[in-house]
Amino acid sequence: MKKRALISVSDKTDLIPFAEGLEKLGYEIISTGGTLKILQEAGVNAIPVEQVTGFPEILDGRVKTLHPKIHGGLLAKRSEPSHVKALEANDIAPIDIVVVNLYPFKETLAKGASHEEIIENIDIGGPAMLRAAAKNYEDVAVIVNPARYSAILELLEKDLLTVEVRKELAAEVFRHTAHYDSMIAKYFSDETSDLFTETFTRTFERVQSLRYGENPHQEAAFYGIPNYKGISLANAKQLHGKELSFNNIQDANAALEIVLEYEEPTAVAVKHMNPCGIGVGDDLHTAFNRAYEADPVSIFGGIIAVNREVDEQTALKMSEIFLEIIIAPSFSEKALNILTKKQNIRLLEVPMDEDVDVYEKLVSVKGGLLVQTNDREQVTEADLKVVTERKPTKEELEDLLFAWKAVKHVKSNAIVLAKDKQTIGVGAGQMNRVGAAKIAIEQAGEKAKGAVMASDAFFPMPDTVEAAAKAGITAIIQPGGSKRDQDSIDVCNEHGIAMVFTNVRHFKH
Repeated sequence: MKKRALISVSDKTDLIPFAEGLEKLGYEIISTGGTLKILQEAGVNAIPVEQVTGFPEILDGRVKTLHPKIHGGLLAKRSEPSHVKALEANDIAPIDIVVVNLYPFKETLAKGASHEEIIENIDIGGPAMLRAAAKNYEDVAVIVNPARYSAILELLEKDLLTVEVRKELAAEVFRHTAHYDSMIAKYFSDETSDLFTETFTRTFERVQSLRYGENPHQEAAFYGIPNYKGISLANAKQLHGKELSFNNIQDANAALEIVLEYEEPTAVAVKHMNPCGIGVGDDLHTAFNRAYEADPVSIFGGIIAVNREVDEQTALKMSEIFLEIIIAPSFSEKALNILTKKQNIRLLEVPMDEDVDVYEKLVSVKGGLLVQTNDREQVTEADLKVVTERKPTKEELEDLLFAWKAVKHVKSNAIVLAKDKQTIGVGAGQMNRVGAAKIAIEQAGEKAKGAVMASDAFFPMPDTVEAAAKAGITAIIQPGGSKRDQDSIDVCNEHGIAMVFTNVRHFKH
């Protein structure tokens, strides 16, 4: 019986050489629509699918291959006598190779098409053929990726397209259709405002393979959201330096999220996903100096994110210390000339013009996934409630709001001290709040006098306020809401400390 290949593709890359190769190997080629036209124009002797089915394409092409003579030819098990008899009884010829890629749903979404156009780019017949062929991989080879064409032809020529290879191709097909269907499910879920549905289906595309994970004995890769248009490392352009590691990406993402909190020229230094220094200034050079001076020890080997173009003056300062990564919306030519002299530093260009609100945050747990909306809650001066006898000064208010944005991104329990739009002490990830305060105060040293304090959650005891008073802190910002709030307020009043409540908590685990 003559071998048959069914070809129906949206992506026509390298199609003609592959089809010509199949024809030389003796395959009869069945095709549809635009694919058929291109093949015939190229001189490939392809026959239309309706010649096989005896039924025309209908409904503007919505129904082409959904027919027993196609799916019977794909799903019949050649080793099962009853299947062979059924094919003979119904005059159905087996199909040995399926070459299908799907309507460009992802690309249609990306260009901002209308709902009607998006709907018409949901492929029905293609996934059905792919799944049928992949299910029957023992008898059918199915190719969804044009990059495989030449290798498949070589295997066919050498009669080496084994069951193991066909199983590998089937796995690729099911990943492809799952990815495709997940994008469609996400589109409809977004349209209907569903988030916490009974099943949670998302898909990601590999951005790059990584040398290893958190440790050298762990394997890892970096995946991004398809068509993501927001500010993201997945959309970064690496201008210089060696490959990113798993830990690099974790830290870089933390730095990026922090710097996006600030509108003024800002520099953020991160170590182990916590900020070790944040500085804001009238220009980037001032901002970076403040971030550096916040903790000149911890910044060594750190990750830097800035929200302005890196200029020559700032690059010169950056080049004086060992930094793993610098993230910026752009680098001046002179800055690049300076920084690229350091062989291993990674320079990442991340456009920061406009972000989008990705409403879900995903965290893997053993055997499952936690999903929550993102912590996008913003606090302004108008939201603050002064609860002490003394009100904060204008300068203190500016530093309180600066510190509040910072403490949001510090692992809980978290305390941040700030002065003159610069962090001077960060206490992160402690088992009790006063412990975090002691770390921040010790780091700040004499700078703590006249500084402000931010706490990511309320004070269950007045001990943190007492430590702040002893260190010379003059103003505190915290969520409030403890049953013992008055105890902390009383200590503030006793020492002339201004305290404001935000009524917003920023735990970060």
